[in-house]
Amino acid sequence: MSATGKTSVLPTSNAAQSQSNLHPAFFIVTWITLSSGVIIFNKWILHTAGFAFPLFLTTWHLVFGTVMTQLMARYTTMLDSRHNVPMTRAVRAIVPIGAFFSLSLICGNLAYLHLSVSFIQMLKATNSVATLIATWVLGVAPVRLDVLAKVSIIVVGVIIASIGEIQFSIIGFLYQFGATVFESVRLVMVQRLLSSAEFKMDPLVSLYYFAPACMAMNIAAALVVEIPKMTMADVYQIGFGTLLANASVAFALNVAVVFLIGKTSALVMTLSGVLKDILLVVASLIIFRDPVTMTQVFGYGIALMGLIYYRLGAEGVSDLLAGLFQSFRRRMILSIILLAGIFVVFLRYLEVSSTYVVDHLP
Repeated sequence: MSATGKTSVLPTSNAAQSQSNLHPAFFIVTWITLSSGVIIFNKWILHTAGFAFPLFLTTWHLVFGTVMTQLMARYTTMLDSRHNVPMTRAVRAIVPIGAFFSLSLICGNLAYLHLSVSFIQMLKATNSVATLIATWVLGVAPVRLDVLAKVSIIVVGVIIASIGEIQFSIIGFLYQFGATVFESVRLVMVQRLLSSAEFKMDPLVSLYYFAPACMAMNIAAALVVEIPKMTMADVYQIGFGTLLANASVAFALNVAVVFLIGKTSALVMTLSGVLKDILLVVASLIIFRDPVTMTQVFGYGIALMGLIYYRLGAEGVSDLLAGLFQSFRRRMILSIILLAGIFVVFLRYLEVSSTYVVDHLP
């Protein structure tokens, strides 16, 4: 379950593929809409609506996800792939992975109390950098200076964007930094778990196994930290319907990812993610009136270009630009032909009109 726009407890490298015949664009648009919707919805609840209980909100998402996946496992076939998961190793990994997942969600939601959505999205550009460093620190991958040089572009861009932030909060920054660190460690632990081809987990199956553990840990923490401060008046103020809708959108995001997997390439997913981040920054600017400076725009632009370069590599970027150029050239040629056709029709119209006028002169 995603309380901060994350799509699943586990990554989707070994996920089952969707068999729907709908166009991939439908799934991409749905994913972008739901992913952005979860983040904006959470920001509105935690900040605008004044329901400042991020730990409770995260716990509620996990409770909802646990109940829904149990029902789906019992009454649908969407979770049948869970029978292919060898639980001996998976069970041992549930507690540590679940703990880091919970910490990531909690810190991520706490950040929304102190930072704007737009600035948080800019900081999230460093997620790939943090995950890369975690693989080096935990010995999953060897240190490579050429890769470090690539990701340094992202870091430079985020630093510039941070300098331009008007409403900077060190507390919010540290919360988001913690969320990024916990998330990167979790992803590396999951990478180890999924290193065997026998593991086949899509986001819903991973949620089925990990949400109960995360829920238990979050409930224990919420009982100590937030529940004593809460009253039913706080819940009535936000409304049960709002909380139900919020959890439903977050759960729908996990379902959408299941259908998205296998429908697009890594290139399309990377570009879709960049597009989603840009649209989310713009939406935050419009909905929450988040101030965004030109320094931030410049820095975030550098970070996004660095992210694309890191994900695709020089050859991938070159192929992407070549494809865009060819597409632009084809469209330009079609546009010229269309304009030429319109111009010819227009000239013919003038010719016919002038002939008609001459023929009817007194």
